[in-house]
Amino acid sequence: MWLWCKGFNSTLREGNVTHHEYMQVGKGRDVGLNQISLFEAKIANGNGEQTLSRDIYRLGHRFDFFRMLSCYFTTVGFYFSTLITVLTVYVFLYGRLYLVLSGLEEGLSTQKAIRDNKPLQVALASQSFVQIGFLMALPMMMEIGLERGFRTALSDFILMQLQLAPVFFTFSLGTKTHYYGRTLLHGGAEYRATGRGFVVFHAKFADNYRFYSRSHFVKGIELMILLLVYQIFGQSYRNVVAYVLITISMWFMVGTWLFAPFLFNPSGFEWQKIVDDWTDWNKWISNRGGIGVPPEKSWESWWEKEQEHLRHSGKRGILVEILLALRFFIYQYGLVYHLNITKNNTSFLVYGISWLVIFVILFVMKTVSIGRRKFSANFQLVFRLIKGLIFLAFVSILITLIALPHMTVQDIIVCILAFMPTGWGLLLIAQACKPLVHRVGFWGSVRTLARGYEIVMGLLLFTPVAFLAWFPFVSEFQTRMLFNQAFSRGLQISRILGGQRKDRSSNNKELCKLVNLLSNELAFGSVRKLARGYEIVMGLLLFTPVAFLAWFPFVSECCSTKLSAEVYRFLVFLVGRGRIKFVLVATALLICMSHLHLKSGTEEWQI
Repeated sequence: MWLWCKGFNSTLREGNVTHHEYMQVGKGRDVGLNQISLFEAKIANGNGEQTLSRDIYRLGHRFDFFRMLSCYFTTVGFYFSTLITVLTVYVFLYGRLYLVLSGLEEGLSTQKAIRDNKPLQVALASQSFVQIGFLMALPMMMEIGLERGFRTALSDFILMQLQLAPVFFTFSLGTKTHYYGRTLLHGGAEYRATGRGFVVFHAKFADNYRFYSRSHFVKGIELMILLLVYQIFGQSYRNVVAYVLITISMWFMVGTWLFAPFLFNPSGFEWQKIVDDWTDWNKWISNRGGIGVPPEKSWESWWEKEQEHLRHSGKRGILVEILLALRFFIYQYGLVYHLNITKNNTSFLVYGISWLVIFVILFVMKTVSIGRRKFSANFQLVFRLIKGLIFLAFVSILITLIALPHMTVQDIIVCILAFMPTGWGLLLIAQACKPLVHRVGFWGSVRTLARGYEIVMGLLLFTPVAFLAWFPFVSEFQTRMLFNQAFSRGLQISRILGGQRKDRSSNNKELCKLVNLLSNELAFGSVRKLARGYEIVMGLLLFTPVAFLAWFPFVSECCSTKLSAEVYRFLVFLVGRGRIKFVLVATALLICMSHLHLKSGTEEWQI
């Protein structure tokens, strides 16, 4: 950034900048996704600061037309065009959301001239062909074709698609857009150390979440909600082909922004590493922050660091941040009128009742938070009883809504899609107004609500990855895809991933052992992983009812010694009648009840 500004100033003063070009220079390259993203974030921040500087403004006025175009494309123009590309997707989807929720799309779908518009479908088909990036790939293919031949250019293009190059470039698109746009609003460009270390290692889930939560995951989930709402209430494009041609590129962007870090992560789908990542994630999300606690050790420290750009932002940046957060209220305003329980009521009272529901939920969360701090240590039974009553009240209200006003499953899904973005918008506004929220005394509640949202987003991201890691062939396919060139050169990727050093004198012996180990793993690894998966499922089926019953204090009180004795007599009776299956079930219940007990005083429950 400093060098660029010096070059701009020298050019403005009609000076020359000497540039020495070398044919061979040895330098460490960024070949890991996290290192590449940090480097692109640093460059995007620098271009954002250049856009706000006077130097670019003066250069644009003094350059001739061709030099102005060259300067634009090689500096800030590339990032500005990237920002406009992503903003176009947002504008399109929010426009479709308005058409769907306002009823205009339903009115347009009744007109035959619009519904059966074949030229429109042909135009959309050609547009989608351009959207997949073929037009952008033509200059690259022409350059490779002129240098090495068009057959080589075609083979390289196909190889890039097989190596998931579109996934990588779409993901880097989100990195550039986020950091460039945030620098335009709030400033705060900083140096980010990328490192030159050995990059063939497994990045933990918590590390990936810290790197890409705000830049990719939040935006990907927002686009996914927009596409889901458009799918549920969309009426114009009944033709499946037209709908796919319109939304395929956006679904591809959503999938790339959400799961590309795990796809390009070495050993990202190995079950043991997934279990270790889950343990590390739970430890990180539950640790308390404070002075001296780094963001890598605590979620609270990381969350506070993510808001530093708001502290140094001006009033204009804070105002724009609040205005951008208001877009999340559109979901609630439009979706509550499409519920079956509202019965097509367009009164403003429906919208007011929806806000009342949100405030009641926030009040209950605040009450539970206060109760946990004041009563969880000395009055643990009372606190657990209160939580049980709140849960039973919630279930009773839900059953009543389903029985009386005939609330459907779609209504429940629509309520989630309506209220979750509203809560996130309130969080963004509270973060922008942090000094005011601090003075009022609600910052602790904001932190608790933010932690809840982070846990939900983490579960949405972790569940598909864990499900794919349950199948052994997914990990093998990913390793082959990431290290295809290394496999073709005969490198031992298992040694690199294992990180073990071998003695040169025992290379042949170790190679024989490695071949035997790989053969055993190929023969029995899949069976072992499948068996482990079944054991986990059976353990969850057995443990879930026991943990649910242990949540209620009265269950442990009912499991007294006298009740156990009666169950033993019943077992003897079943054995005498030959009911062996019932004996096994009753024995399991007896073991569960014998372990459902409280410690003396106010200690924790044991299961």
